[in-house]
Amino acid sequence: MMGRQTGEQRQLFYLFNLEERIPSGHLLRRINPIVTRVLTDLREKLEPYYSEIGRPSIDPELMIRMLLVGYCYGIRFERRLCEEVALHLAYRWFCRLDLDDRVPDHSTFSVNRHGRFRDSDLLRHVFEAVVRACMHAGLVKAEGFAVDASVMEANASRYHGKSPDEIVWDEPDRQTRAVREYLARLEGEAESNPDRKAPKVISPSDPCSAWTAKANKRVQFGYGLNYLVDVENAVIVDVEATPARTYDEVAATKLMIKRTNERLGLKPNRLAADTAYGTGKFLRWLIGVGITPHIPVWDMSRREDGTFSRADFSFDKERNVYICPAGKLLKTTGRVHDGRTILYRASTRDCGPCPLKPRCCPKLTWRKVPRDVNEEARDHARALMGTPEFEKSRDERKRVEMRFAHLKTHHGFERMRLRGLSGARDEFHLAAIVQNLKTLALRILGPPPDRARASVA
Repeated sequence: MMGRQTGEQRQLFYLFNLEERIPSGHLLRRINPIVTRVLTDLREKLEPYYSEIGRPSIDPELMIRMLLVGYCYGIRFERRLCEEVALHLAYRWFCRLDLDDRVPDHSTFSVNRHGRFRDSDLLRHVFEAVVRACMHAGLVKAEGFAVDASVMEANASRYHGKSPDEIVWDEPDRQTRAVREYLARLEGEAESNPDRKAPKVISPSDPCSAWTAKANKRVQFGYGLNYLVDVENAVIVDVEATPARTYDEVAATKLMIKRTNERLGLKPNRLAADTAYGTGKFLRWLIGVGITPHIPVWDMSRREDGTFSRADFSFDKERNVYICPAGKLLKTTGRVHDGRTILYRASTRDCGPCPLKPRCCPKLTWRKVPRDVNEEARDHARALMGTPEFEKSRDERKRVEMRFAHLKTHHGFERMRLRGLSGARDEFHLAAIVQNLKTLALRILGPPPDRARASVA
């Protein structure tokens, strides 16, 4: 007999325990003990940013827990996040809200998030507290780090880019937080950097983002998500937001390594990275601070037209000369060009009658060879290539790349929600916090019961 659901009899009283409704293997239940420990001193950190008078604001712990829920499940819009927390039992339980407790209004939530929370640098504090929890759990060895950056599309239209000279920043509709940050950053730069080219196109709505076509993507405005990862368990030990430019990303790596050493006491023996980080200046800095660079050298000297490349010339360090394939010397005046290159020139008398001239300098009367002022550091890095340790670091570098893939695939993080560098920092900190919490729960508690049963089967 087919049953029929009837609504005639209503139960008068219900005994409902929210704690019992959350499965033991649920992600939020698994990370909850860690989050509780991390947020113990939260109020003490935020106390200077709250007034003792006026209406009570949103509980800061509730704010953080709601943000963690949002970035765990790809809910990064405040309005939708407040709606989901109101409807979802597990979200309510994790945020310590009972069934009758009111969820904050999305507008109030947004004001608190972008106000005192950003001023207090709270998300950086929470991130470092989670990293320390990973360290205490033995997940961070500090033997090898890997660094990389991934482009995140900015919350700015790719069709509305303009030249910096075309934009009038004094217009009323331009007075946004992202624009104020950009103008303050310009005022803070005392002098221009010769290694950094001025942008040709910027976004009027998010001028801190960079016009980029990295990673074979379409041309767009974007930010660089920079991760410094301990390769042992892929724990993110530092994170930094930059415009999506290679120069800024390499500079951010120095900042992250210094900050990790100062705040967390972590300094790696070796650093793995791709060729974008293999500049002579950066390699010299790594060697100077005692970190072995397992990084392919950025070398653009190889020629494809069949003529001799720089590698065909040997360098005599004692005499400070290059020796060409014909045995002639190339000398230098010692002048540094563009702040980073020294030119070595051959004599016209040597090049003119040389039988190798068609293969060396067919269109010039004499041959010149550029040498980086940091070429010794580049040679040191080249000597490491091909060693077993270098090959191991190259394989371990994939773990930081997997962090980006996981973030985009499982967390739906491919486009920025907030604007400006401060907004990018907030989003990137939250993403790194959530990823480290998931790693910590997995390594300490093991896989969830359903996954463990599947692996046994």
